[in-house]
Amino acid sequence: MITEDIKKELYSLQDTEYRDFQSGLIPNVSKDYFIGVRTPELKALAKKISKREDVADFLNELPHSSFDENQLHAFIISEMKDYDKCMEEIEAFLPYVNNWATCDQMTPKSFKKHKNELLQKVDEWIVSDKTYTVRFAIKMLMSHFLDEDFDKKYLTKVASVRSEEYYINMMIAWYFATALAKQYEDTVSFIEEKKLDKWTHNKAIQKSVESRRITAEHKDYLRSLKV
Repeated sequence: MITEDIKKELYSLQDTEYRDFQSGLIPNVSKDYFIGVRTPELKALAKKISKREDVADFLNELPHSSFDENQLHAFIISEMKDYDKCMEEIEAFLPYVNNWATCDQMTPKSFKKHKNELLQKVDEWIVSDKTYTVRFAIKMLMSHFLDEDFDKKYLTKVASVRSEEYYINMMIAWYFATALAKQYEDTVSFIEEKKLDKWTHNKAIQKSVESRRITAEHKDYLRSLKV
């Protein structure tokens, strides 16, 4: 019953113009997969749904039939305060994540206080054969381990990933662009020594040059390292 209730509510919030725009940003899935609910409304609905006693029925009903249900699922998980429960749900959901937006908008709050446990999972996810599981692993390293918990070995871990998948390589480039902004001295050697494949190397430089967090001097130097 909860899934039917959710679908009715999602269609009541549908914006077809937004659906068309959104589907253009995520071309690897069919336009018919989108309902067209805006993110603030999805987040508000997620908070409401998460309070229902039967929310587990929705979370267990995988795969979902729409992008919007997947987004709702991601937002519900992200709000879970219990780390173990959150991780259990993440593990169940990750194999069904089929696009970059759902992957990137899954930001579990409980992970901040359980970084050692999270690192163990990252090691498992980053060698997965599933595109968005690998992308999620790299995103977790970018979100949680480029500041006070930074270690240069995480740069090596991401640089070692080799893939033909566009959405994995884009995340690697994003990760290194962010690392250059936050940990320049440790990161720039990976660009100097060309430890990434050519496309990802150049994309990381491009994203760095576009960043406001990197100095003009560093940008000029990075431009000189393009392959």
